Amino acid sequence: MTTISTSHLVLIPSYNPGEKVYETVRAARQYWQPVWVVVDGSTDGTAAGLQAMAAEDDGLRVIVQDHNQGKGAAVLHGIDLAAAAGYTHVLTMDSDGQHPAELIPAFMATSMEQPSAMVLGVPVFDASAPSLRVQGRRVSNAWANLETLWAGIGDSLFGFRVYPIAPLQQVMRHQPWMRHFDFDPEAVVRLCWRGVKPVNLPAPVRYYSVDEGGVSHFRYLRDNVLLSWMHLRLLLEFVLRLPVLLVRRMLGRP
Repeated sequence: MTTISTSHLVLIPSYNPGEKVYETVRAARQYWQPVWVVVDGSTDGTAAGLQAMAAEDDGLRVIVQDHNQGKGAAVLHGIDLAAAAGYTHVLTMDSDGQHPAELIPAFMATSMEQPSAMVLGVPVFDASAPSLRVQGRRVSNAWANLETLWAGIGDSLFGFRVYPIAPLQQVMRHQPWMRHFDFDPEAVVRLCWRGVKPVNLPAPVRYYSVDEGGVSHFRYLRDNVLLSWMHLRLLLEFVLRLPVLLVRRMLGRP
């Protein structure tokens, strides 16, 4: 059964995802309306395929950007359009089929019950998960929890989550970062700094092999350097924010 909402939408940033994107979008539409896809300069022909799907589906909108700008930039473009259309929250999910579309209603329901919070997916890995990715995210999670004084971030990297749009816009407009792969972890840290409470829900994640149509744009050296630079910036800013964070914690505020 498809839930129709005037406040919450599913937002899927997409860059050269291959054929899996069609399966992802169909699955999301099975559970939710509306679903928006931001095509971030894809060159694999999926933009045309998605536009053809949208032409036959009033619950699907496809926004095509001329050139690749990065995941965070695609999300920012999407939430700006969503806010202008009157939406207050977005559930972001990857376009490559890794995220569980069947959990969209549960995540949205939790967001509607706690609209000031962000609802974060905590990945439940199976045997398909690359061990380096699993181990590496533990490091990023440790830094994110330190930078927020253990505010309750269950996972800093998993992109299946619901954001309240207004504070996310404010966070992104006031600094030039979090436009690429650094978007997910920096978003949760900065939203915690603004007092947005994290609510964690478990979510299975599936990594597809190349033979199964899986596509990954993660590059270990490039993206780990980006994450290291991000955490260095956040740690320096955390030191400056520490007195305020400590006072808020003593007062029992998020």
